[in-house]
Amino acid sequence: MKKLLVSAIVALTAVGGTVAHAQAWPSAKPVRLIAVFPPGGSVDQVARILAEGLRIELKQTVVVENIGGASGMIGTSAVARAQPDGYTFGVVFDTHAVNPGLKPGIPFDTMKDLTHVTLLGTAPMVVAATKGSPITSFGQLMEQAKAKQPNSYGTIGSGSLGHLAIAQLAQNAGFNWTHVPYRGGGPLMNDAVGGHVPLAIGSLFLIKPHAEAGNVTPLAVTTSQRSKDMPNVPTIAESGFPGFDAPAWWGVIGPAKIPAPIVAQFNEALRKALRDPAISSKLQAQGIQIDGSGPEVFTPFVERQMTTWAKFIKDNNITE
Repeated sequence: MKKLLVSAIVALTAVGGTVAHAQAWPSAKPVRLIAVFPPGGSVDQVARILAEGLRIELKQTVVVENIGGASGMIGTSAVARAQPDGYTFGVVFDTHAVNPGLKPGIPFDTMKDLTHVTLLGTAPMVVAATKGSPITSFGQLMEQAKAKQPNSYGTIGSGSLGHLAIAQLAQNAGFNWTHVPYRGGGPLMNDAVGGHVPLAIGSLFLIKPHAEAGNVTPLAVTTSQRSKDMPNVPTIAESGFPGFDAPAWWGVIGPAKIPAPIVAQFNEALRKALRDPAISSKLQAQGIQIDGSGPEVFTPFVERQMTTWAKFIKDNNITE
């Protein structure tokens, strides 16, 4: 009886401690939001836009920290190693679900070592001809491909969805272009605008400002429907590849074992921030379709993405 009483007291103390910690959060210190790609790309920009809204909703300082490299894997590893106290989260891109199937020796288990907090949203990716390229249409690009003319394309990194989307297109169309991986969207677009790589593929969020400035020419989008932000740009699906659909996506993760009340509070703060016109308008202006789903949707979404792309990578012998 005494042992049972002691066990009950210990259990209640543990629960009480968790509840008290959740009630105190996030007053203890600033919240760190790791952008898993370098400055200048979409992950960095999305993180900074979210930080504005989270500062208001949480009434706490939110610090964005860029930890780029290895298609987001280095920054994600930093999130996985962080204390699960609700003071470290990360913003990830679609590479998050591709890396496990592509990169050997990944230093964390994507599903066991991380909490998948919020699916922020999705957007088309855009295939664009870069500055100085004579290509002005996707049809022209495919004619070159059919003629077996060599070409190269830049992406935000090996294993990015842009990389796999072009690999999938190459499989369907029977061409073999050279992949040029960059360390993120910022470095990619610096070279694209400079004319150092003939083609670039990135999220509409990344490509749109450069297209509007006349520095790149958008040729096609990767979603099944045209984007309202680029209504004159055809889809790959309507350009001879029916069923082609490969949207970009962004999400927020944290380390495993964050107390459930903190995950719920943080997700709710994110959802409120995403509903704020000052925040949502900035994301929507760059072509992001806001989602805001919590762990119950985001976790199985990532699992499905991992399964789909791991199979594609294996079936097509894709390597870094």
